[in-house]
Amino acid sequence: MKLIIQIPCFNEAETLPVTLAELPRTIAGIDKIEILIIDDGSSDGTAEVARRCGVHHIVRVTKNKGLANGFMAGLDAALRLGADIIVNTDADNQYNGADIVQLVQPILNGQAELVVGDRQTDDIVHFSWMKKRLQNLGSWVVRQVSATEIPDATSGFRALSREAALQMNVLSRFTYTLETLIQAGKKNLAVSHVPVRTNSKLRDSRLFKGNWNYIKRSIATITRIYTMYEPLKMFSYIGGAIFGIGFLIGLRFLYLYITTGGAGHIQSLILAAVLLMIGFQVFIIGLVADLIGFNRRLIESALYRVRRLELTAEQHTDQPGEKA
Repeated sequence: MKLIIQIPCFNEAETLPVTLAELPRTIAGIDKIEILIIDDGSSDGTAEVARRCGVHHIVRVTKNKGLANGFMAGLDAALRLGADIIVNTDADNQYNGADIVQLVQPILNGQAELVVGDRQTDDIVHFSWMKKRLQNLGSWVVRQVSATEIPDATSGFRALSREAALQMNVLSRFTYTLETLIQAGKKNLAVSHVPVRTNSKLRDSRLFKGNWNYIKRSIATITRIYTMYEPLKMFSYIGGAIFGIGFLIGLRFLYLYITTGGAGHIQSLILAAVLLMIGFQVFIIGLVADLIGFNRRLIESALYRVRRLELTAEQHTDQPGEKA
């Protein structure tokens, strides 16, 4: 059983040694533990620091492409390196590395394919009251959308089985946390969570600038991914709302027509007709999107099979090391 701990990095030369020092070197049930660094276009010598710290593998990206891209590059490299379990953690030492032992247990016990570390955000001292409320609200929304029970949806401290990693397809350029949970829920993967500890803040978050920016980008990510996996529901909600408003306006016109002859209210009839047509058209778009969704699922299934075949073919070839 091989565990690879992947750490996406962007200019983390100062914090990376602290993070690496806390990672476990042995875990019961794990035969081999290796560390993979994804250097996402750093300009401060992060890769050199990682090499001096003795990490096993370094994947280098020449230009910064964002956290989501770094996460997926890490999964791809870890799979090619033969990982049975992949743990993702942050380079800023936000998470207590020793808790990796608890994080991988549900996978080792065959109880889960994706395990998320619950930071228990209400107890994090350096989180503001507003940030705690936003984290809780966002996690609640993701639970409703993904049909999972994860209390801390934005936690990047998570473990994936080989099968779960093979099925992940992150399209967002913002973050992987929300998208992977929604995907896991829609693909009926076994998702679990365990409580984990957090460390004192070493630096401010670079993922978003302020709470408003976080809200906008999170809403956009959730909406896009939910629409991708549940297009008929999403367009039915929108189309139904528009159709319902048009229907009510039509009823109002009908009432006025019966009681007063409808004089002076022809605009209501026109508006009702327009809204009814738009609502119906949106519903039709949802049907078409749902049919397209069937093709997407077929493509994802084919991609999953291709990945498995590629990894099987590479089992007896050289493993990926450092990439320029």
